[in-house]
Amino acid sequence: MSTGIPLKMNEKQALRNAMIQKRGFQVSDIVIFEPRNGYNGLFIELKVETPYKQNGELKKSDHLEGQENTMKDLRERNYKAEFAWSLEMAKEMIDKYFE
Repeated sequence: MSTGIPLKMNEKQALRNAMIQKRGFQVSDIVIFEPRNGYNGLFIELKVETPYKQNGELKKSDHLEGQENTMKDLRERNYKAEFAWSLEMAKEMIDKYFE
């Protein structure tokens, strides 16, 4: 598990984010459309903490389950799609993607 700077929007950022997003619209926080290493692109969903239980299962949440289903669909279309819960973890994913 990666450590590093936690990812969390402050109240002002969360309000702005809610105002500019169309209701029901979901897109990953980081999207890279450059094909690399056999993938069509990279999608990273940023979280404040791990979305997984200790046994590796996804925590129970309609929001998380929706995001996981979206990422599953992306993976089926040959995109790399993952959760990250620190900036260090996201950076490592991006660096590895571009190796």
